[in-house]
Amino acid sequence: MNSPGTNNQIFQFESPDNSPGFLLWQVSNLWQRKMNSGLSKLGLTHVQFVLLAGIVWLSKGQETVTQAKLAAHAKTDIMMTSKVIRALEQRGLLKREVDSKDTRAKSLTITPEGHDLTVAAIHIVDRIDNDFFSTLDEHRADLNSHLLKILASSRYTANG
Repeated sequence: MNSPGTNNQIFQFESPDNSPGFLLWQVSNLWQRKMNSGLSKLGLTHVQFVLLAGIVWLSKGQETVTQAKLAAHAKTDIMMTSKVIRALEQRGLLKREVDSKDTRAKSLTITPEGHDLTVAAIHIVDRIDNDFFSTLDEHRADLNSHLLKILASSRYTANG
């Protein structure tokens, strides 16, 4: 057991402020709280919004949106995606049907009510993002570039 004052022997970093993972966790939690607070006015969680917005985005390409494609797009766990999709379907915000090309897959279609709610949520999310990241000024593109680099190297799959 180390004695008090020997944190440098336990921790990799001199200070928590030097740990990118800890800082990312703190910033992510703060951002999530702001998102969930803003979206709660519409009765949505941030995950629900991300999945609804993903369906709208992927539908622009005129291709069938399946639960698997949506999970891959959002980089969410396939089982969690299925549970959230089921809840959104019960609210009448989307339809989930057996895909005509692959009977094992579920195709997703947003309802008019779901579309309107998603558009309203996009305005809220855009405002929160603009406010939250405004401190970065012209460095916002740099942050995006670094985050994309991390994502590209992560080899993430919907199953973990």
